[in-house]
Amino acid sequence: MLSIKNLHASVEDKEILKGINLEVKAGEVHAIMGPNGAGKSTLSSIIAGNENYEVSDGEIFLDGEEISELAPEERAHKGVFLSFQYPVEIPGVSVTNFIKTAINESRKAKGLEDMPANEMLKKIREKSELLEMDKKFLSRSLNEGFSGGEKKRNEIFQLAMLEPKLAILDETDSGLDIDALRIVANGVNKLKSKDNAVVVITHYQRLLEYIVPDFVHVLMDGKIVKSGDASLALELEEKGYDWIKAELV
Repeated sequence: MLSIKNLHASVEDKEILKGINLEVKAGEVHAIMGPNGAGKSTLSSIIAGNENYEVSDGEIFLDGEEISELAPEERAHKGVFLSFQYPVEIPGVSVTNFIKTAINESRKAKGLEDMPANEMLKKIREKSELLEMDKKFLSRSLNEGFSGGEKKRNEIFQLAMLEPKLAILDETDSGLDIDALRIVANGVNKLKSKDNAVVVITHYQRLLEYIVPDFVHVLMDGKIVKSGDASLALELEEKGYDWIKAELV
């Protein structure tokens, strides 16, 4: 599904990623953890095609296709989804109209006609119920006046509607209370399948109690320095990151 080889990247001449290697197969959930400034959000942004970062070396493959030179919208059409840490507000554009446009643009890129209105409405109803969203929520301007939990739930709603191959959740748990965390995580779990993959970027083990990863990777100083199963997240919660730093010395 996703294959990253020797990825080096910088922003404003400061090197942030220093040789990332990562393999994510269909059906898997990978968690990426690490201290602040390690490069976690940079990695997610680069996979999605953020042009503020300069990739100096390495390759990114999605289903065997090299995507490093593709624009963000082209990567999205091919099935890459990034749930933002801080979703932007778009006044005057409703949640429903935004998702309708996103889906039909994706279909157009594949040479398909717009989704029929009745089919679209049925899908919107099904996915909003999955995430326990109030109907009034769908008519509000995108993220305008939303609480942190509402913004994150809306991101997962977009994920549910777009059905991407690769979902990258960048600190989706930040700012969520326990109830919102449970709803968002349950939504992600219901959307997992043998045909898609999920990469969860988080500081905390608490999210991984709900979305149980197949693999956990520790990112420090721009490199993945340790990988393991879900038990590694528990160890990090208990010990912090200093013990890993000691191992690397």
